[in-house]
Amino acid sequence: MNDAPSLNSLRSSLEGVIPSVIATVAQDGTPNITPVSQVHYVDNQHVALSFQFFNKTRENILANPYAMVQVVDPDTSAHYRLNVKYLRTEDKGPLFENMKAKLAGIASHTGMAKVFHLLGADIYEVLSIEGTLCERLPCTLPQSSRLAALRGALQQLNQCHDLDVLFDAIMSALQTHFDIRHAMLLMYDCHGDRLYTVASCGYDVSGIGAEIPLGTGVIGVAAQQQTPIRIMYMTGQYAYNRAVRDNLMQDNPDLELETEIPFAGLANPHSQLAVPITLQDKLLGVLYVDSPHDLRFTYEDEDALMSLADYLAMRFSQLQDINETPVETNVKPIKLQQQSPACVIRHYPANDSLFIDEEYLIKGVAGAIFWKLLRDFREQGRTEFSNRELRLDPTLGLPEIGDNLEARLILLQKRLSERCDFLRLEKTGRGRFRLQVDRAIALEQN
Repeated sequence: MNDAPSLNSLRSSLEGVIPSVIATVAQDGTPNITPVSQVHYVDNQHVALSFQFFNKTRENILANPYAMVQVVDPDTSAHYRLNVKYLRTEDKGPLFENMKAKLAGIASHTGMAKVFHLLGADIYEVLSIEGTLCERLPCTLPQSSRLAALRGALQQLNQCHDLDVLFDAIMSALQTHFDIRHAMLLMYDCHGDRLYTVASCGYDVSGIGAEIPLGTGVIGVAAQQQTPIRIMYMTGQYAYNRAVRDNLMQDNPDLELETEIPFAGLANPHSQLAVPITLQDKLLGVLYVDSPHDLRFTYEDEDALMSLADYLAMRFSQLQDINETPVETNVKPIKLQQQSPACVIRHYPANDSLFIDEEYLIKGVAGAIFWKLLRDFREQGRTEFSNRELRLDPTLGLPEIGDNLEARLILLQKRLSERCDFLRLEKTGRGRFRLQVDRAIALEQN
């Protein structure tokens, strides 16, 4: 072929839908051809191949770094040869974790989970690309524009001027513009090294408040390594069945309370994509989508959602600054109207968990905040509060401003809306909110 394609234009051929092969040569000139599980796109000049076994291919490239990799376009059956040069092997970090997750999906799909084990990611420089002379099939798959979808989503999100409105609009934009039916947004809790769910769509349960530890599953790995993780087949290795409960019991072995919020993800997702939301290398959260169908999310979806995540990081920062404008709050105590029977709200200082009439509500920083609001209400009759005073309250020990107090208040607001009809947080202005209590309450601390 006269016109050599770019590596970027061949990314669909690197997805592993049709297995690739690598040809290497031993020191004595003996050739060797071996199937390879992954040809991972790094950038327009480099690919990474999975290093799984100490086999002949490994021996050959360590002696002679030049090799040829053949990949096949799954839509047209076009064959391409990549002339490559081995550079190095990485056995940790974002690239390695990304390939490890994808390999787990391939292994699970092919029934080879116990055989496929990634030892390293071999980095190769692509020296040249050539197409082979073979019959090609016409591409009949519909070509949807991710760029148009991204543009529509950004236009929709740009109309949001409050963080709580933005959270819900993200879910709507994914459904409307990307035709993604199952998604969730999680924010990062740096003190607990975990993420908590603040918005979701398409699931049987909302999962608001459900937590995922860093490094657990697709979401946790994407957050920990700050790299997108995309899996195209169902895999048990990245499931969340008991991640929340197990992690909780490790942190608090003597805690026998039911504090697990059901996770909102699909029970058996066949495709998963998690993209980190970062600002200046600081993790803010993760945007996660999944599907009951294999091969649902392509590299184009990954690119588009990564761009969307970059926009969200900027918007989170902007809206946080808006909502954190210093505001003086006039405290006006009210006379409480006691009713019978009173609702018992119990606080456990070990992890700041709160229970309303024996039913779990929330824990952590959001739990500590709500306990302070309830105490002030009972002791002083206060209902009006500000974000600023929470920041300055030394008894709360809140994290730095970058840890997103506004997101925690939104989480608390949503949990109350789901679990309790007589306690509400209502926004009353920029950086201000009201605690609405419609029933007598009794506070107990264990």
